[in-house]
Amino acid sequence: MQTLKLGFVGAGFIAKFHAQAIAQIREIEIVGVVSQKGGDEFVKLVKELGIGDCKIYGSIADMANHVDAIAIYTPNFTKVEIIEEIVAAMKAGAQLKGLICDKPLARNMAEARKIINLVEEVNVPTAYFENQIFMKAIRSQMQQLAPQQETMGPLMLTRSAEEHGGPHMPWFWDPTQQGGGVLSDMGCHSIAVGWYALTPIGKPLDFLQPVSISCDCALLKWGQPHWRHVLKQKFGVDYSKTPAEDFATGMITFKNPESGQLVKAQFTDSWMFEKQGLRLFMDGMGPGYAFEVNTLSSSLQVFIGDAAAEAVADAETALEKATASRGLLAVQPNEADLYGYTDENKDAAQNFLAGRDGFLSWQYGLEITKLVMAAYMADEKGKTIDLTDPATLQELETYIPLIQQGRGGEILY
Repeated sequence: MQTLKLGFVGAGFIAKFHAQAIAQIREIEIVGVVSQKGGDEFVKLVKELGIGDCKIYGSIADMANHVDAIAIYTPNFTKVEIIEEIVAAMKAGAQLKGLICDKPLARNMAEARKIINLVEEVNVPTAYFENQIFMKAIRSQMQQLAPQQETMGPLMLTRSAEEHGGPHMPWFWDPTQQGGGVLSDMGCHSIAVGWYALTPIGKPLDFLQPVSISCDCALLKWGQPHWRHVLKQKFGVDYSKTPAEDFATGMITFKNPESGQLVKAQFTDSWMFEKQGLRLFMDGMGPGYAFEVNTLSSSLQVFIGDAAAEAVADAETALEKATASRGLLAVQPNEADLYGYTDENKDAAQNFLAGRDGFLSWQYGLEITKLVMAAYMADEKGKTIDLTDPATLQELETYIPLIQQGRGGEILY
């Protein structure tokens, strides 16, 4: 069986998550990594998982000559530069079969357009990693409800949410580096999966046409003095000066170009979720049928009493972003597969080996970036944004949200 020899740029939290996912498929070997820190630990993990003879490379240009494809798992503010290095390596002779970029593709439309233009120069297949679209629960509900969609009509409303207590790393909290707050970080997930779930079965990803978007961003928990102090002490980020939103909710209206029917996707995301840990929630309503996904509904639960709580070394072994180590806890034995990481890696490998884009290309990532930017614009302007207006679409091409500029205090306080 042919396998894809994959090189990673980045060796942090998300890279390790993807290594766990790749251990569950046969199509990929991890054979290289370029990272400013954590490379040795990552190589050790790859060896323990038995998923490749991984080597540390000193540069992207060097690694590009020894791998089939490259996956980018680095902070948002580094992506353009990294893709420039990859494209330069390909122009110098590196033969790559594909490029993977984890969400979001870029911090704004200007960066996204630059990235698309760069990869078009070398005509390389791409895969945009939006894991929630690959979740088995999402794919399964579409298969189960296919007869209902055919008989009664497609879904009319979806509601998608991703919530947890806050990111792991300082750059995530810095809106100038990350691109914003929770809307940039996790709203891209909820917007994408809502759009996908609404799309009638058998239709292309962009079949439903975005018509309008509204959004409300707020700084609730992490804007309070006590929590600002916690954030500054732990991560060195000062939300009294450069705050970002920790809550965002909105609605996108789409039009079915064949029937003319309007359908809606609601999204809600927060960094102030105070339950067990990370929760993904999606549901959808059709005429006479519905579905619901809640990742905190686990088939495994454990109970840890006060007397035993001190023995818990790491609460996140039970659930990503876990906030408690005692009481009745939901445990997800295979988060990498639950959240869709396994299947998106398999999809990328199979398509790259066949000379094609992944199911989600970087062009799709650009469209998600556009909707995220439109959501920020709707919040700033305090009105619903018309996504059919040519002037608005042109404005979005150069728009940088105030929060991303480091001026979030002007609208959040």
